[in-house]
Amino acid sequence: MRSVKLKNIGDPMNAPDLTPPLTPQAEVALLARALHREGYDDHIAGHIAYVQPDGTFLVNPFEVPWDDVRTSDIMRIDADGNVLEGDRWSASRALRMHLALHRRRHDMNVSVHNHPRYATIWSDLKRIPPVYDQTSALVDHDIALYEEWGGLVGEWESAEKVADAIGEKSAALLAHHGVFVLGRSIADAYIRCMALEWRCRNAWMVEAIGGGVPMPRSQSDMLADRINAVGYYSLWEAMVRRELRRDPSVLD
Repeated sequence: MRSVKLKNIGDPMNAPDLTPPLTPQAEVALLARALHREGYDDHIAGHIAYVQPDGTFLVNPFEVPWDDVRTSDIMRIDADGNVLEGDRWSASRALRMHLALHRRRHDMNVSVHNHPRYATIWSDLKRIPPVYDQTSALVDHDIALYEEWGGLVGEWESAEKVADAIGEKSAALLAHHGVFVLGRSIADAYIRCMALEWRCRNAWMVEAIGGGVPMPRSQSDMLADRINAVGYYSLWEAMVRRELRRDPSVLD
């Protein structure tokens, strides 16, 4: 099993490397833990898929809440959803949505689906939330809207419809359902997921107060382009260190 050393996002030449070596399975477990703290916490719902060099996928188990996932829980499936490693738990049929998407998007190695607290409200409204602050702009023109509830995504037909709706975007709100987010890496997926939920929460609060003035598109575009180019310097590494301090057993 290969071991992955976390890379600093941004300018690695000027930053200390303060994170331990992590296996890909550990990266998935840590992503689930970190996103749970961001509001991706709908009980046992939600899936992460991480493409591996051999074409298989590392995925989280269906039965384990995201704040409980450990490295040893991570499963491996093939491109058809068959379990290859880790039959202690089961792999959700809804992972077909991820598999359908990755067949089209070879530029993305990680996909995340969940029903986070605030983003799900906007998906229920079938609205893309405005950008009111700079963190919200980190995922801006990359958001698609899938406007129908297309049935259970455990069926290939429904999974293909979601993939069609996302197209070349990197995030989507799924009407009356939740979100689907893509990333080039685990770190990239974390940043996009965090920024999407942050944006949905802040926009909800601004509009609850009585509305506000969205950030000018030229400014939000600049920030979104920057996150696409270089990422958010050291954020993922900081979240890994936080999770390891809080519960080192995530690596078990």
